[in-house]
Order: sequence, then structure tokens, then C-alpha cells
Amino acid sequence: MKPVLLVIDVQKAFPPNAPSLQQAIPVINAAIDLFRENKLPIIAIQHINERDGLVPGTEGFELAADLHLLSADPRVHKTYGNAFNKTSLGQLVEEYGADTLILTGYAAENCVLSTCRAALDRDLTPVILRGSIGSRNPANITFVESINDLISFNALKKFLAG
Repeated sequence: MKPVLLVIDVQKAFPPNAPSLQQAIPVINAAIDLFRENKLPIIAIQHINERDGLVPGTEGFELAADLHLLSADPRVHKTYGNAFNKTSLGQLVEEYGADTLILTGYAAENCVLSTCRAALDRDLTPVILRGSIGSRNPANITFVESINDLISFNALKKFLAG
């Protein structure tokens, strides 16, 4: 397994609308720290929606301040739920030689699920990190976790330790 961590749409505009995302951020940060310790790639994905004013340069577009991301971590800007659609994500994943995507972020039933399905279409292995996705509707988190491959943080940590 050659994993890459995806941090999807954890932008300042979203946590106020989704308390579950605030609860997910510590798990996402633990994963970021774990990937960094193991010198594995981390990609931050940010959603653009001009109609809602969610565009580069606006406060809401920025990544949540409490994320452990670094400015050197690649950013992918997307306009579709599927983070692969018309973006550089596929190329980045290929450059890293990754075959497994560990998915985290917002919103479970939209961008996380769309990106997960798109990864399958690309013959990649998408795995959702338990406790690391958010939604306005917590039932959607349970649903998305129930229909996809899921890994706990402790299992991921043990696996990466080799």
C-alpha cells in the first residue's frame, strides 16, 4: 500500500454549519501528523463555488485555521464534488505513486463520497478514516462510513509503522 492523505474541503466556511466537522478535525490532525512522521504525502482540497462567494482570496475559502497543514502541502482547487474532475488531483496521486487514498473531510455525502467513488473508477483504493468526516446531517456520516472501506486511526498507525 502506497497511501496519500486527502483533506477534503475543511474550509473556514464549513465548520460553523457542521459541528461534526469540528469533532473530526482532531482526527484529521492526528492523521496529518502521522503521515508527516512517515514522510507520506498529504493533499489539501478546497472547494470553489462562485455563486456562494466561496472563492480564493475570501475568508471562507481558506482552510480551517486549526488544521496541521503546512503551506508546502499541495492544494487542489475544485468546482465539482468529485475532487478528480477537472483538477490536478489524479496527476498528483500518480506522481506520488500512490494506490491508496485515505479520505477525510467535508461533506460526507457529497464531496467525500464523490471523490471516493471517483477513486474506485481510477482503480485506486479509497479508505475513509473513521471519525474524520463531517456533515450537516450526522446520519450521513454513518451511512457513508457503512458503504465504504473504513479504517480506524489506531489501525492506520499500526499499518504505517510496518
